[in-house]
Amino acid sequence: MASILIEHADLLLTMDATRREVRDGAVLTDGPAIVWVGPTTELPADLRARATQVIDARGRLVMPGMVNTHHHFYQTLTRAIPAAQDAVLFDWLKTLYPIWAELTPDDVYVSTQLALTELLLSGCTTASDHHYLWPNGARLDDQFAAAETVGVRFHGARGSMSLGESKGGLPPDRVTEDEESILRDCRRVVEAYHDPARFSLHRVVLAPCSPFSVSQDLMRESAKLARTFGPAMDVHLHTHLAETQDEEEFCLANFGYRPGAYAEHLGWTGDDVWHAHCVHLNAHEVERFARTATGVAHCPSSNMRLASGIAPVRAMRDAGVSVGLGVDGSASNDSSHMLAEARQALLLQRVLGNPRAMTAREALEIATLGGARVLGRDDIGALEPGLAADLVAFDLGALGYAGGAVHDPVAALVFCHPQHVDLAVVNGRVLVQDGVPNFTDLGALVERHNRAARALLVRAGKA
Repeated sequence: MASILIEHADLLLTMDATRREVRDGAVLTDGPAIVWVGPTTELPADLRARATQVIDARGRLVMPGMVNTHHHFYQTLTRAIPAAQDAVLFDWLKTLYPIWAELTPDDVYVSTQLALTELLLSGCTTASDHHYLWPNGARLDDQFAAAETVGVRFHGARGSMSLGESKGGLPPDRVTEDEESILRDCRRVVEAYHDPARFSLHRVVLAPCSPFSVSQDLMRESAKLARTFGPAMDVHLHTHLAETQDEEEFCLANFGYRPGAYAEHLGWTGDDVWHAHCVHLNAHEVERFARTATGVAHCPSSNMRLASGIAPVRAMRDAGVSVGLGVDGSASNDSSHMLAEARQALLLQRVLGNPRAMTAREALEIATLGGARVLGRDDIGALEPGLAADLVAFDLGALGYAGGAVHDPVAALVFCHPQHVDLAVVNGRVLVQDGVPNFTDLGALVERHNRAARALLVRAGKA
């Protein structure tokens, strides 16, 4: 694998232990790892001589690749569906379940390709996807095959739903699975795809969907199964939690617990667990998550889109909860843009009345180091020797940064209109250069995806 030297960056945002911001900076990679970071003028000659590819980053800000901690790639096929545009979560789901019931393996494959490409162009180099319904022969294998064609680090969350309408759950029975089959397939995909090694590109997460779509038994057994693999395999757990007031009421009525207490009751707390949303956690639940090192995926755009509320991110971070960002959707955000999500995270905390509730640098920290911690990875999230060679660069001369980058280029990334990357490197491989991905024809990918989206609605009788 090549050794890449990226030099003369206007600014390196390292996210290292001291949060260095290096002007006229350079990063040297060797294979999948970073070997040197600092001012270009201080790079030793012997290290410079090792570079097999040199990239001039003048006019660019270089930073660690961002980490997306919650998504539903298949939903790129159902963005902006008219009947679901103005609905709260439960109504939104009931509208879309019959459409998603018609998904095919090819749909899962092309939507994964499109979502990962969109994420990469927005500055994301590691992504977790929570896919929880598997009709018509679709499997997690389809996502791993698609991810391989893109090159982004992929944490495939093998989601599941077992509690259909006939059992008191929300989803129709036709999109659920029996629990024995779920657990059997969870074991299969961990054994087939999970790679706990440093710099691994593929990991598997066990991810029952939500309190209103799976049983308590499945939650417990999924946690037990993940932990049976042991600390060396480090299989993590993920689910939706406390997303809406409706969910809180469902948990109290059906289980006698608030969502956070329900999670702890089932063994779903710990540093191997992270929950999506957590909009409706109270102070006691926030403290419980901090005490148990339980992580949270914050999804501000989706929470606004579905009128779910504002997650107490300031309180979580002040208490010591690990918080990462998730774009969610893409039928509840309708975008897969990580830099845009960092901007929304900042704005949503400030809208409550405190302009210091979140800074631009904190938003970017959540999008990088925060996401790495939530996913349980200590090899990504910063530009430091020994960490993964995952980095992105933004062109500070872009129209959207005019008048901002000259004053504070880091803040401009968040305050100004979100741009696409000019350069993206993952695991020491250049995947995007001069703003163009080198692994796909974007026009052809969008065309294939749009054909699949139209055909999906035809099959569901919604066209």
